[in-house]
Amino acid sequence: MAGASARNWRSSRPCGCLKAEPNRTRLSRKASRLPESRSRWPEKLPAAAVLNNVVGTKNVVELALRYGVERLVNISTDKAVNPTSVMGATKRVAEYLVQRGAERAGAGQVFVSVRFGNVLGSRGSVIPTFRAQIQRREPVTVTHPDMRRYFMTIPEAAQLVLQAAGLGENGRVYVLDMGEPVRIADLAEDLIRLSGLEPGKDIPIVFTGVRPGEKLFEEILTAEEGTVASRHEKVFVARGSPPPEAEFGARLAALLAAAEAGDGGMIRTALQAIVPTYRPTDGLGPDGPGSS
Repeated sequence: MAGASARNWRSSRPCGCLKAEPNRTRLSRKASRLPESRSRWPEKLPAAAVLNNVVGTKNVVELALRYGVERLVNISTDKAVNPTSVMGATKRVAEYLVQRGAERAGAGQVFVSVRFGNVLGSRGSVIPTFRAQIQRREPVTVTHPDMRRYFMTIPEAAQLVLQAAGLGENGRVYVLDMGEPVRIADLAEDLIRLSGLEPGKDIPIVFTGVRPGEKLFEEILTAEEGTVASRHEKVFVARGSPPPEAEFGARLAALLAAAEAGDGGMIRTALQAIVPTYRPTDGLGPDGPGSS
């Protein structure tokens, strides 16, 4: 497997950096799950998010087609559904690019995306952050009292991604069964108690406010998509298709031009043209509606 690579940004053409001939490719969520200190960078540096998630995906799709890769699995995110962040919107564009690649795939090639939420204990997960704060007897920071997220364990996520990769339905966007969303404040309280301490007494919980691009509740599907069952009981298929080729190509070119110019406003406008459900937000305070 090879992770996403984005080279030769200005021409946004494949880098030709694969010397071997791989038959399995995984597009990782490089900008999907970030440590707290870097979690805001896609909003502050939208051109970099386009470079990573859009140009990187485009390059890997082109290389996978060129080398006849049998399986390409794009690891997507629930933030790609009705996105309010640059990261989520660019990941939705990445899903479209993989679907477009699937349309050009040869016999025996399968290009799919797998969409799911947070993975407990992974890099950028809230749990290591909470544990570190509790160890230092610092306040545990949560963005909003009503913040909720979908979670799964690392083994669950890995197994379900491999199951989805093996289903072999070219062009599909798979949605993993994430169970019920978890209230982040409840998770923080549980971790404090598991450490033998009392929330609010030994360790306070501080609500810091929703960050730019965040939502209180993540979604797995858009309203128009819906799902159909797959052969695996915990993997579903999202209905829907990418924009028409002519329309998508022109709008993608506009997005890449905006990113090359480094114009954040133009980037967001271009993303909205490709992903009509994208609604940029600057985030809201802890008492207002809005998402960790």
